Amino acid sequence: MYLVTVLGNLPIILAFRSDSHLHTPMYFFLSNLSLVDNYFTSTTVPKMLWNIQTQSKVISNEGCITQMYFLTLFGGWDHFLLTVMTYDRYVAICHPLHYTVIMNPQFCGLLVLVSWIMSVLNSLLHSLMISTLSFPAELEIPHFFCELKQMIKLACSDTFLNDTVMYFTTGQLAGGLLAGILYFYPKIVSSICRMSSVQGKYKAFSTCASHLSAISSFYCTILGVYLSSAPIHTSQSSSIISVMYTMVTPLLTHSSTVSGTKT
Repeated sequence: MYLVTVLGNLPIILAFRSDSHLHTPMYFFLSNLSLVDNYFTSTTVPKMLWNIQTQSKVISNEGCITQMYFLTLFGGWDHFLLTVMTYDRYVAICHPLHYTVIMNPQFCGLLVLVSWIMSVLNSLLHSLMISTLSFPAELEIPHFFCELKQMIKLACSDTFLNDTVMYFTTGQLAGGLLAGILYFYPKIVSSICRMSSVQGKYKAFSTCASHLSAISSFYCTILGVYLSSAPIHTSQSSSIISVMYTMVTPLLTHSSTVSGTKT
């Protein structure tokens, strides 16, 4: 699954860079999403495979915080890019005559840059707060990687502030981005229904359906981990959901989004 995800995303990135005909906003965002998905899965899966091969499950404190930082960074960046791609589809379908003016290269670059900055700040905040907590000398993490919520649960010191910040930032970022998606998609569907061409409707619906499947798989798993109450989630169920959003979801995101752009 890891090889399919990485090797499947690389041709998209290389094709965008080498073919000038693909230098459009849609393929620009798709290439960035493919790049982020590769980074996202590479923060956890190679270490997990190494642990399985060597039968050693040890990770240093610095390595654990570093892994958590990049996981949060690329996970947040994925959220932003999926929302940006929704806005791109909204402009393309609802305002086609103004599409090239609105989605100009400078504006597209700005959207990706702002997404990256917001993701960096969010990840840096959580990592710095985790570094202030104290943990047992002999700590066993009931997970296959260092996840923010698991680390907070295992800390010896008071974690009220960490919990508050985690739920607040997750609710604000994920909830705010999801609200933007839910705002644009009814307008997109309404515009598609008004199209006179059956072929145009089919093409638009196919693109939107693939994009929505990627969004739903990503948001359902992320919100399931970070906005669920502690008594409901066992370590095993949390690990299973985490496998979904770190390994399965990037694979599905790549496959569904590419199929939509081909259509």
